[in-house]
Amino acid sequence: MAALTFLGIESSCDDSAAAVVRLGENGAPELLSSVVEGQAVLHAAFGGVVPEIAARAHAERLDDCVERALTEAGLSLAEVDGIAVTSGPGLIGGVLSGVMIAKGLSAGSGKPLWGVNHLAGHALTPRLTEGLAFPYLLLLVSGGHCQFLIVDGVDRFRRLGGTIDDAPGEAFDKAAKLLGLAQPGGPVVEAEAAQGDARRFAFPRPLLDRPGCDLSFSGLKTALLRARDALVVQKGGITVQDRRDLCAGFQAAVADVLAEKTRRALAVHLAERPAEPALAVAGGVAANKAIRAMLETVCAESGARFVAPPLRLCTDNAAMIAWAGIEQHRAGLMPGTDLIARPRWPLDGRAVPMIGSGKKGAKA
Repeated sequence: MAALTFLGIESSCDDSAAAVVRLGENGAPELLSSVVEGQAVLHAAFGGVVPEIAARAHAERLDDCVERALTEAGLSLAEVDGIAVTSGPGLIGGVLSGVMIAKGLSAGSGKPLWGVNHLAGHALTPRLTEGLAFPYLLLLVSGGHCQFLIVDGVDRFRRLGGTIDDAPGEAFDKAAKLLGLAQPGGPVVEAEAAQGDARRFAFPRPLLDRPGCDLSFSGLKTALLRARDALVVQKGGITVQDRRDLCAGFQAAVADVLAEKTRRALAVHLAERPAEPALAVAGGVAANKAIRAMLETVCAESGARFVAPPLRLCTDNAAMIAWAGIEQHRAGLMPGTDLIARPRWPLDGRAVPMIGSGKKGAKA
């Protein structure tokens, strides 16, 4: 096998990223560089990501990210074999920024260009880090998405279920905002929860009374709001310990829902009798230690292997995009500079769109 070296570019939300990944002649992947420039400072005053600010920041930063990634890898653009770029789904301004710089690099260097579904990048990351064989069950759990997928191949995904409203990462962000905490909310809520009592507040576990693998977190967010407001009425405000207990209860409810739905998805996966049953977890919420521990327990109970990428590859990054480009190349999927920026791009195009997907169709 000839070695392959790809440059990856990612700009789907608020992280500008570039990376270089090499697949060696022995079939072992190597991460040569990974550069990620976050935008948390730019959006801090607004309580969330502002699409226009994000798009402008990508346009200003991506060329620098690419240059740094190549320098850290010790390569020139002429020495890479291909370029891969996130072409959806995501905030359209950010996606467009990445697609345009990738097209420019491809046109100027003559290197072939592959458009990558951002979610496929997350889905294929366990093959980069762990060499996981197809098929496997994936829990994609991030700020904008939450799905259970059977990954049958590089471009073959079967959705077993997903969120009908808020994604867990979005719910964590909204919880942080309700409690006056900083953004992004996931790490802050997790830190507060570590010092709280998860049993103090009786938060609901949505959709556990219904069959299937679909999830809902919007009602849980509302329950948090009502618990907070009840404390304010009762005491005139909330104390630091109140806030910690609210975070702990909220996080425990999210973890319980994900654990039970994962059991159901694993049952479907195991019924298909894969040679090596495995659950892979990807996306930013996979960095939550309490949720990871709960999912590891579920896998141990089911006899399935638990796989989670390193924390730095759980959140948005370009290494996963470069790797997805390599996977597409090896699978015989053809490159093309005619790719477009796509705000919506479901992995399983045959599945019925989730409730709340909007008039323009399913996001993922």
